[in-house]
Amino acid sequence: MASKMSLMVPKAPKPRYSSLCSDDELLDDDTSCDESESLQRSSWIGDLASISGSMTSIYLPITSQDNAPPPREDSAPTSVPVIKMGWLYKNPPQGSLIYQHRWVKLDAEYLRYFDTEKDVYSKRIIPTLSITGVVNVGEQKFEVVTHNRTFLFRAENDSERSEWVTVLKSCVRTTSLDVTFNPCVSYEMRGYLELRGLRSKLYTVVCADKVFLYKNMEEYRLGIGITSIDMNVGNVKEVDRRAFDLTTPYRIFNFVADTDQLKDQWVEAMRNSIAEALSNYEVAERIWAEPSNQMCADCSAAKPEWAAINLAVVFCKRCAGEHRGLGPSVSKVRSLKMDKKVWTEDLIQLFLTVGNERANQFWAANVPPSEALTLNSSSEERRRFITAKYREGKYRRYHPLFGNQRELNNALCINVQSSDVCETLALVFCGADVSCDTGDPELTSPIALAQHHGQNLQLEFLTQNRNTELPRSEVKVAIDRVHYMAPPSVTHNGFLFKTASMARPITEKKGKEEFSRRWCVLNDGNFSYYESDKNATPNGGLKMKEIVCLAVSPPETHGYDHTFELYSDAERLYLFGTDNPETMREWVKSIAKSFIPAAAEDLLLKDFERIGRLRYKDRLNREMSRLGWFCLVGSSLHIRLEEHTADETIDLQKLLELSIQPENEVLVLVERGRTLYIEGERKLDFQGWAAAIQRAAGSSGDTLSQQQLTEADIPVIVERCIHFTTQYGLTSEGIYRKSGVNSKIAALLEEFRRDARCVWLKEGEHQVDDVSNVLKRFFRDIEEGLFGQQAHSWLSATVFSDESSRICQYRLLFSNLPRVNQATLRALVNHLYCVQRFADLNQMNLHNLAIVFGPSLFQADGKDNSAGRVIEDLIQHYVTIFDVNEQQLKKQLDEITYIIKLRDNLAPKAGTGSGDFICTVYLEEKKETAEQHVKIPATMTAAELTFEILDRRKISVKEKDYWCCFEVNEKEEMERPLHYQEKVLPIFHSLGTDSYLLVKKHFSMEAMLVYLASKVEVSKHGMMKFREERSLLGLSTGSFNDRYFILNSTSLRLYKEVRNLHKLQSPELQCSNRPEREWPVKCLKVYQGIKKKLRPPTCWGLTVIYESEKQEKQERQQWYLCCDTQNEMREWFATFMSIQCGGRVWPAEWLKSRAVTHSAPQDARLGNVSLIPLRGSENEMRKSVAAFTADPLALFRDV
Repeated sequence: MASKMSLMVPKAPKPRYSSLCSDDELLDDDTSCDESESLQRSSWIGDLASISGSMTSIYLPITSQDNAPPPREDSAPTSVPVIKMGWLYKNPPQGSLIYQHRWVKLDAEYLRYFDTEKDVYSKRIIPTLSITGVVNVGEQKFEVVTHNRTFLFRAENDSERSEWVTVLKSCVRTTSLDVTFNPCVSYEMRGYLELRGLRSKLYTVVCADKVFLYKNMEEYRLGIGITSIDMNVGNVKEVDRRAFDLTTPYRIFNFVADTDQLKDQWVEAMRNSIAEALSNYEVAERIWAEPSNQMCADCSAAKPEWAAINLAVVFCKRCAGEHRGLGPSVSKVRSLKMDKKVWTEDLIQLFLTVGNERANQFWAANVPPSEALTLNSSSEERRRFITAKYREGKYRRYHPLFGNQRELNNALCINVQSSDVCETLALVFCGADVSCDTGDPELTSPIALAQHHGQNLQLEFLTQNRNTELPRSEVKVAIDRVHYMAPPSVTHNGFLFKTASMARPITEKKGKEEFSRRWCVLNDGNFSYYESDKNATPNGGLKMKEIVCLAVSPPETHGYDHTFELYSDAERLYLFGTDNPETMREWVKSIAKSFIPAAAEDLLLKDFERIGRLRYKDRLNREMSRLGWFCLVGSSLHIRLEEHTADETIDLQKLLELSIQPENEVLVLVERGRTLYIEGERKLDFQGWAAAIQRAAGSSGDTLSQQQLTEADIPVIVERCIHFTTQYGLTSEGIYRKSGVNSKIAALLEEFRRDARCVWLKEGEHQVDDVSNVLKRFFRDIEEGLFGQQAHSWLSATVFSDESSRICQYRLLFSNLPRVNQATLRALVNHLYCVQRFADLNQMNLHNLAIVFGPSLFQADGKDNSAGRVIEDLIQHYVTIFDVNEQQLKKQLDEITYIIKLRDNLAPKAGTGSGDFICTVYLEEKKETAEQHVKIPATMTAAELTFEILDRRKISVKEKDYWCCFEVNEKEEMERPLHYQEKVLPIFHSLGTDSYLLVKKHFSMEAMLVYLASKVEVSKHGMMKFREERSLLGLSTGSFNDRYFILNSTSLRLYKEVRNLHKLQSPELQCSNRPEREWPVKCLKVYQGIKKKLRPPTCWGLTVIYESEKQEKQERQQWYLCCDTQNEMREWFATFMSIQCGGRVWPAEWLKSRAVTHSAPQDARLGNVSLIPLRGSENEMRKSVAAFTADPLALFRDV
């Protein structure tokens, strides 16, 4: 026995205490136990001892899912029954002769002692397994001897001591404990945590439904702890950056972790422990009684704890997450342990009858071995497989009647009268209708048949699948393709330097000392690294299919000059380096060729800095994400999308918008006519992609071509400064000559340099002189200047005395400028030409502008007047040098004149009356950059407003583009497309604070028109779920109930009883069946969408508002309708629109109607310049235009 016990003690001997130890000792390191000063503590805990090493404690409770404790019904901490308890005196370990009074409890697992009998948490726990002996010593004293310590106790008298000794000896096992055997201990997490109020840390272990606290790791290994916390009464709350509280009814434990990441792991582990403590094992044990239910139906993991109650399969926790992603209409996920109320006796018996084996004989009858899941399958593989299996029904065993709806329904009606649930499962998920007509007037549905024949399991199965979305192969679902992997011929080997893999981005420079030399081999789709080229066993490796991203670091980023990073789908990052650029280039080429599919191999030809796969969505289909391959080269993002056969390229410096949605990790890229949503399926590589794309989209240098650009290749800073000055500064005297506030100029210039796209110049927030000086300073500071290397040639052109010769020379030099320089010079000279045309207002004539801009554009000191002469020539001969269309120039000057006169005349007219209104309208989504301010005449229709917005943004409309103006209510979470002939102004006046107008494509319009075209008579009838808005004491009440509706050309009728459907569906017989409710159609306003807080049974709903026509008694009702499918909702909505609009849902010749709107007098706009560019709330804008009369443009008829 002694030889075995030596295994439990570290080889380095520890100093033996001279007196017996108690938990009232200082919790210092063991080496400090001989300190003379002994501090008494009143708490149950002391400081931390720090001992290195990491071993599993052999005294933790032996717990696993196989022998989990039964559920606890009470809320108090519970344990095994107490064998004996009472008061004893305990001797402190520092040798003091003063004994301390302690309340001691003994049960079959632990000997514990407390300060008082009321304390819940002990000062020390001693496992009975660790007690090797109990010995009487002296008067009324006895020793409890463990493997590493001896505890001395004293009783009140000898008889009490004898009782304690006898009981303790009976608890000590007669056989010696073989410490070479380590029982299967299930722990969630362990490590050091700081407990606030202490000097040091405690070694904390989360194990099953308890949390154990130890002085240090050595005591954890030996099992001598401080206390245990039952988690069935616990609650975990995050406090601040690294701290969190474990709250119980008896004490609050304030823990602090070392890092934010560790804190998140501790919180998750403790919450899992609470869930474990509150779990109900009774249902799980009963479900597992069926042998096939002891293995996950999808990946074969043991003891699955989750189930889909409509699919009759049991699966593990990892697969449960992917089942939830299918949605409740496909898979109703419930826990075997926590959702106790769901598990009725019939449902449990259903799972025992079907079982995973029989269920998979249907669901997984045709699974190819290459597609089957394993225990180690990644989340992406699980998602692909589970979606294909249950949503698509890809692997199911097709019923012989598949495709014959009538025969399927007939077979279902016959089978539900028997006990064969497996046949019913096959029929239902091959297309049989659970609610089909049985032909029996008394038993009208299969559910009624099953109930009548006493088939409770059939009834349970049919009830669970009443609203289940059946698998359909034709449904377009986001299924990942099986990607082509490189053949085994792609091989490479050689030495590389590698750091340890990590689970977070690399933010600091890695020195050479952090790298280890490894022999690396790429072969047969596997990348392995060895200690040396002599070793046969690899230290580790990666499969090429696991790699999701390859990133090449800039030279000298780390200690080795050339490095690259590999990201795996297991959220690990691997860093490799070398000093030889050719070696790195070969490795990068070989690895990329091994994991990039053949469909995207064109990307390998590019000199990329990052390449890999990401999921994406576009505006046309926001609900379905697809897989794409992305390659970043400089400021260009090359993409091979799933449905395209050719690469696409996005110039990141020309994006209209680049933003990150942190709540769901989505990168939004907006370019002209398109929005791309890049999703972060894996957080680690998404962070790398997001940072790299943001860097590439910013200004990459100090030259013009390296700035953020517009579509016209003009730097964003130049365009926005010119636009702002044109709008608000052309009448400012001394514009470009007066100085602004230097600090504001510097700050604004820095904002533009950081991210010009995010800078929006606004009147009131920015001053004209500050903005004009930002423009001049930008050109003065830009590297190589506006004229580049040819600046001297431009200045030399002034030597020509002949004007025509100078103009020819300028034209030649302009044609030789780089593309961005050409566009920028053209835009700037155009602006300066417009400024000098209004010199009578701003006092900046041709000569003054030349003096101001000459030194800035040529970055000269101003002593040479050649620079000024060049700028003066460019402005004076702008039309000739730049080949300007004079009609377009005249139109531009007219627009500017119009704006100036409008701004001058708007303020004096305040308070004279009201006419047309300025309304904020958003394009495609509600955000500041998408808003447009439009003057709404009383006659403007929704179609005219839509074209107005599209024209402003220069969006071309194709034949099948159904652009509409929508009324959106954010509070009610609903929207309504306005009819194209509907007047906008009344809608605008009726909008509440939570509503706004939005112009976007109506993606359902084409399907609605096809449906209406197929209808002989515009009417509709059918079942919908109905809820009426009711208010009781200010609270909304009510629930959704099935009702039958009939919609005809005059009214909408609601029927509660639907026994005689054939009568209701016959118009001539409807008069004999009195409806429960009836509303005239012309008084209804129908919106798409239902607010989520009402918990609608499906996501396909309509909100209907009824307003009576009676003026003397206004009545308003609001109620909600839910449909089972999107198509059904679309058909109801189309029918409503068609009836209310007399069948004219959409104009027959949509694009021709656009020309009609353009033929109206252009009283709102001239060209493509907005009338009044206002911002702010609707009320502010309405006040700002209170001066408009019925014809506010009468003041400007002479323009």
